[in-house]
Amino acid sequence: MGTKKQVLFIQGGGDDGYTADAKMVSAFEKALGSDYEVHYPRLESDDTAPDFGWPSQIGRKIDELKEGAILIAHSVGASLLLKYLSENSISKKISGIFLIATPFWSGDEEWKQGLKLSEDFPQHLPQDIPLFFYHCQDDEEVPFKQLTAYREKHPTATYRKVSKGGHQLENNLDVIIRDIKER
Repeated sequence: MGTKKQVLFIQGGGDDGYTADAKMVSAFEKALGSDYEVHYPRLESDDTAPDFGWPSQIGRKIDELKEGAILIAHSVGASLLLKYLSENSISKKISGIFLIATPFWSGDEEWKQGLKLSEDFPQHLPQDIPLFFYHCQDDEEVPFKQLTAYREKHPTATYRKVSKGGHQLENNLDVIIRDIKER
C-alpha cells in the first residue's frame, strides 16, 4: 500500500469563504480519489493585520506537510499563498501549486496594501515548483483580466482559461485534476 499524496487546500475569503469552498474541496476529494489526502484547515482572520494573518497560518500548514505535497488555493487564499511563497523560503519539496480565481491586488487603497505582492514577486517564488493559474472568463467576483495581470508579471507559469463556471468553477475541476495527476 503506497503513501497517499497530500494536498493542502487554502480557502477563499469573504464572510464565510470556508463554507463556500467546502463544496469545491469535496469535489477535489471525490475526483482525486483514495490516492490523495486533502487537508482543509479553516484560516482565522485577524482584522487588525493588513494581510488578515493568513500568510503565517499558511506557512505553518505547509510546514506540517510531508515532502511532495500539492498546494491548491482559491481566490484571496490563492493570492495570500503567493504572498507567503514570495516572501518566505520553504524547505520541503512541493509537487505543484494550483491557484484558482486569484485576485491581483493593485491600487492605492489602504486596505489593499497588506495584500499586494512585491513588484518583483516572481523572482522570489520557488523556481523548481510548477505553478498553475486557473480562471473562468465569467467570474463575477474576480475579473478575468486579473489573470492577464499575472501572465504579464510571471509569463513562465501555466495559465488555464476556463470559459464558464464563475468564481467557483461550478466545482467542475477536470482541467485542474488532469494537471495535478500529472505531477
